[in-house]
Amino acid sequence: MNSISVSALSFSGTAHVSMPNRAASAATETDDQADEALGQDKPSDADDKATAGPTRADGTPLAPEEIQLLEQLKQTDRDVRQHEMTHQIAGGAYTGGASYEYEIGPDGKRYAVAGEVPIDYGPVPGDPQATIEKMQTVIAAAMAPADPSPKDLQIAAQARQYLLEAKLEAAQQQSMMAQARGSEPNDPETAETTLGQMA
Repeated sequence: MNSISVSALSFSGTAHVSMPNRAASAATETDDQADEALGQDKPSDADDKATAGPTRADGTPLAPEEIQLLEQLKQTDRDVRQHEMTHQIAGGAYTGGASYEYEIGPDGKRYAVAGEVPIDYGPVPGDPQATIEKMQTVIAAAMAPADPSPKDLQIAAQARQYLLEAKLEAAQQQSMMAQARGSEPNDPETAETTLGQMA
């Protein structure tokens, strides 16, 4: 059995963004001082939590650059999972479970940045019709995502090759069967005459 993994989106490179805590606290102090100068009260902790954005695992707020990176990671995670699910749905029984590569975001959570779904794309020995049907499913699975990866295109190309070979084999089998039928008597009267002549 030939099997290979149908790869999905593969985002490489890691963007690490860090903002020194001192700069963050200095920005907060400046905001607090401006509020005091305007005679405004400082919002309560409950208000801070209601309006606060994403935080690190330790509860400290993320810097704007980190929030942007986090949003990119969330979008990549959604895209990768959707891509792999599309392969699995289209490939049905010929696909296995998806596996993912993760990156830890600035919030301490894991986000999928690459994935793959294994797929059995080998021909069905001795059964060209089954191979034809299987390869049609494999091609559909490889090409199912809106943005097939180079590996997806490679799998589809190999499946097309197997498909063509299976169609040729099926045509040859049909031709041999037709020739065999052509040499056999089809008319019962002719068959009787032929048998009578032999006796």
